[in-house]
Amino acid sequence: MQEAANEIGVRVAAPRRALVSWVMFDWAAQPYYTLVLTFLFAPYFANAVAGDAALGQAMWGYAAAAAGIIIAIGSPFLGALADGRGARKPWMALFSMIFIVALATLWLAVPGADTTTLAIVLAAFVVATAMAEFTTVFTNAIMPTLVPHDQLGRLSGTGWAVGYAGGLVSLAIMAGLVVADPVSGKTLVGLDPILALDTTTREGDRLVGPFSAIWYALFMIPFFLFVPDTRRAEAAHGKPVTAELWETLRELPSHRDMLLFLVARMLYADGLAAIFAFGGIYGAAVFGWQARELGIFGIVLTLAGVFGGLIGGVLDDRVGSKRVIITSLLLLLVGALGILSVDAGHVLFMTEVEPKAAGSAPFSSVGEQVFLAFAVLVGLVAAPVQAASRALLARLAPPEKMTQYFGLFAFSGKVTAFMAPLLVAAVTQATGSQRIGMASIAVFLVVGLVMMLSVRAPSGPRGA
Repeated sequence: MQEAANEIGVRVAAPRRALVSWVMFDWAAQPYYTLVLTFLFAPYFANAVAGDAALGQAMWGYAAAAAGIIIAIGSPFLGALADGRGARKPWMALFSMIFIVALATLWLAVPGADTTTLAIVLAAFVVATAMAEFTTVFTNAIMPTLVPHDQLGRLSGTGWAVGYAGGLVSLAIMAGLVVADPVSGKTLVGLDPILALDTTTREGDRLVGPFSAIWYALFMIPFFLFVPDTRRAEAAHGKPVTAELWETLRELPSHRDMLLFLVARMLYADGLAAIFAFGGIYGAAVFGWQARELGIFGIVLTLAGVFGGLIGGVLDDRVGSKRVIITSLLLLLVGALGILSVDAGHVLFMTEVEPKAAGSAPFSSVGEQVFLAFAVLVGLVAAPVQAASRALLARLAPPEKMTQYFGLFAFSGKVTAFMAPLLVAAVTQATGSQRIGMASIAVFLVVGLVMMLSVRAPSGPRGA
């Protein structure tokens, strides 16, 4: 078998088992994002653990903001370390162990938890979020050492696809077979849970954290066994890696369109992440959703994301990255506004509908169906925004500094990751309204959209 070349230039791909094992990182890590951060644990925390939905959303938002600050401060240093200091697996092993322990700690999140337990659970959430992102920094740094440059897109895209699949499978297991509705005692698909768990203390919901920890630990084994680590590489021209990054940052203002794009992407990515972080919480508060409804919601949005990514890739090649980004942001605003137009007795703000009847089937009310339709729209356009953003950066960046600019691209997605959750938390707490708190997310999407309009994309259909 051919071995991977060093970091200076990969001419042949690493062994297939190494590539498959690298892709498995996305499969291993995705349940945290799908189950904990978005669809199951976050709504459970806000509505049951905290005891008050608005207060729970605010606390979750502040914790997400704290994690974002840690990520924003830590990622650039770790990125520099990953880019020029070789040995990455030991760091990944350390972050992975902390990540697993933090996820397991979420088991402590009992309904109506006391102040100490709330603090421990929120701290575990902050640590898990930071460790997930730090591990990703090193995983991404390994990717260019595994395949030639003309195969990076396929390897990265396969990772995204496998990650979506991992999230969907893990959601189907937990929502379909384990987590039970506290009222009916049935799972998402109407079955008795396969584990004899106490619904009074919501053990099914609390198991989401430990399950994600076990899943990650199990499926990361191939990565540590078969993905080759790279030997130490010196910084270019004898400069420390941090000096190289600082030089690129000082030159950035002279690249007008790149700077505008990175700032725009920083804002709309922050808004997009907040929509997914708080969308399930808002739906659970409006309709009283439990695990069954949240599971269906998660599965539908994940499937929408898969199709959206495929469609967005075709459109990107035909009409250009910038047009895909702008169109997707406009549709995101429509979807977000539509979601906020729904409450227990109204859709589109003013149209009265019958509230969801107690004990009725999932998504049987008009309000739920309208909410789901707008949420599907968000799911469809979320993947194209991210995929087209990566493609546009590749077309804007100078070829000789492609890696450094992709490092800035990753940094731009983290440096203000705390802002949208912080604003949602502050507005929700100040007004006592989850709807008004969620509405503040539109600020990030609108400003990002306006800035994107000023970006001069490269000539030709694929950049325009």
